[in-house]
Amino acid sequence: MSLLDSSAHRPVIAMVAGETSGDMLAARLLSGLRPQLPDALMHGIGGAHMMEHGFVSDYAMDKLSVRGIFEVLMHYREISGIRKQLMQQLLTEKPDVFIGVDAPDFNLDLEICLKQAGIPTMHYISPSIWAWRGGRIKKIAQAVSHMLVVFPFEEEIYRQAGIPATYVGHPLAQVIPVEPDVAAARAELGLESKGNARVLTILPGSRMSELKYNTVAFIETAKKLLERDPQLQILVPMVGPKQRAYYMELILQAGLDDVPVLLMEGKSHTAIAAADAVLVASGTASLEVALFKKPMVIAYKMMAASWHVLKHMGYQPWIGLPNIIEKEFVVPEFLQSAATPAAMADALWKQLEDTNLQASLRQRFTDMHHTLLRDTAQIASQAVLDVIAAHKTKGSC
Repeated sequence: MSLLDSSAHRPVIAMVAGETSGDMLAARLLSGLRPQLPDALMHGIGGAHMMEHGFVSDYAMDKLSVRGIFEVLMHYREISGIRKQLMQQLLTEKPDVFIGVDAPDFNLDLEICLKQAGIPTMHYISPSIWAWRGGRIKKIAQAVSHMLVVFPFEEEIYRQAGIPATYVGHPLAQVIPVEPDVAAARAELGLESKGNARVLTILPGSRMSELKYNTVAFIETAKKLLERDPQLQILVPMVGPKQRAYYMELILQAGLDDVPVLLMEGKSHTAIAAADAVLVASGTASLEVALFKKPMVIAYKMMAASWHVLKHMGYQPWIGLPNIIEKEFVVPEFLQSAATPAAMADALWKQLEDTNLQASLRQRFTDMHHTLLRDTAQIASQAVLDVIAAHKTKGSC
């Protein structure tokens, strides 16, 4: 029986995305899935981008947006309670499929229980088992019926482990133009009147914990660069009003409110497109910057106790996605105590001044873009439909 058969029960797709980047990735999947299942109930935990496709979030997504071992422990009871309630709800409802979007620490345990109950489970965005905690692939095998991966090298890793996987390309490679329009971005932000003034975009992170540890060092870096180039324009996009308010609180406390920046809500892609260079917190945002073909410096700070544990757990010398994909330090990384304003300012100054470096990065990132460019929405949504259909066929035998 087809999922589109009007006589069939209303399809139910359950999903959990734990943060802004997951919300955007899941929305891309939903953009391909919703036209195939126009009447389906799609619910769970998600954000505004998913809701644009008729997704119903049963819990606030920002409750899960916590990073760092000890930071998670401080919120464990609340997060665990949400997972338990959602699990009971889904075990009763028995959705046609559950799709965990990133957030492996939350989703994998949930997926194990659902899969054991006979509910097909999918996971979209592989945990970075190729970078650290590779032993998690055993847990993934217990939890996941089918993995959707966004980097081409991941597909073979899962197939060798006996886990069905589909390389869907990276959704951001389709969203971001291969040739960004810098002039249009600057005009949209009102920067065209600044003449030849260079533009630095600062992305300290979307999570509150990232803002807490990165913001002051990042803005102090901008202050040092302004001493070298007083005409430099500084753009600081925030995900939403809560992040903007927290940013302002941190800046005031640090006495940095005199540093001239253009602070905005949303428009992060416009701010990246307008930039000559970017200072970015490690994470999905660093890949966005690469896809916009921008020189960058990647930096990251976290709670000292979390860093003490995590720094011994990595398999690779890189943490930034552009460097991991290219398997070399294409752009500089500064972590924890190394992420000083002086060091970051020196590295960014080189990115702003060295035209040969800028041209080399532009070519490397263009090649990367083409590698990651696939019709993600179509491929991923078809994989979901195939998993549902296979489960129904199995159940009818």
